[in-house]
Amino acid sequence: MSTTILDARTLFPEETYKSVRRTILDANPDMAEDMAGRIADEGIKFVVACAQNPGVGMAPSRIVDEGWHALLLHSAAYAKLCDQFGGMVHHYPGWDPTHYDPPILDRTRQMIEQAGFVVDEELWRPPTDDLLVSVAAKCQHAPSCTIRPMPKPEWP
Repeated sequence: MSTTILDARTLFPEETYKSVRRTILDANPDMAEDMAGRIADEGIKFVVACAQNPGVGMAPSRIVDEGWHALLLHSAAYAKLCDQFGGMVHHYPGWDPTHYDPPILDRTRQMIEQAGFVVDEELWRPPTDDLLVSVAAKCQHAPSCTIRPMPKPEWP
């Protein structure tokens, strides 16, 4: 277990980080700016953990997936982040709220902590829990579509 506490915001130049946060706000106009920052942070942590742990099935919460989507739109910075920590983390979208699988989210949070981050537990709620914040992202990743770095998708 890593004892170093990493700060997700320092992994991007400040202007890039602000642009990622702005992308989240653009997709969610009623969201508070501090919430968008928290979502961006968790998205960064998620990507780093995935890049460091190829082959370990992980998935973001629906709220964190919003941050991941915003990161993907900053493709050059996203690719650099992935490369810095191990390899490209591809996104294969899918939406089915029945795909919610608590063990995957538990494992993902553990991998984020092992990467040296503190997890913002409040943003890792079940996909049906919109009490904290409602987001535009409509993905729910689970056993059949867990996230892992790979050269190409596994098509049925």
